[in-house]
Amino acid sequence: MYQIKPIRNEQDYQAALKTVEPFFDKENFSQEEADFFDVMLTLIEHYEAKHYPVDLPDPIEAIKFRMEQEGLAIKDLENTIGKPNRVYEVFNRTRPLTLNMIRKIHQQMGISADVLIQA
Repeated sequence: MYQIKPIRNEQDYQAALKTVEPFFDKENFSQEEADFFDVMLTLIEHYEAKHYPVDLPDPIEAIKFRMEQEGLAIKDLENTIGKPNRVYEVFNRTRPLTLNMIRKIHQQMGISADVLIQA
């Protein structure tokens, strides 16, 4: 029988992390174990979101990172952002991303619109 307790402080948080740690290496779960693990992860995620918020990445850095991941060059963004000079202007922050650019980047590169609209 697994005991689920609220996570109210850092001590509870650390205890919760230790409780779920063995589950990450486990391959087969009983239904009771799966339910316990799911509920504990939800509690941990809630505590982390409240006490350790993660800022969204910089939109330009996110685009550059995705380009690096996919092996893209500036010329590959011509259909997404525009001619190379426009891409350089965006990267140098002398030209903001337009709504049309944001839509295309989101659709073609899979970068979250939430990240891109910060520009």
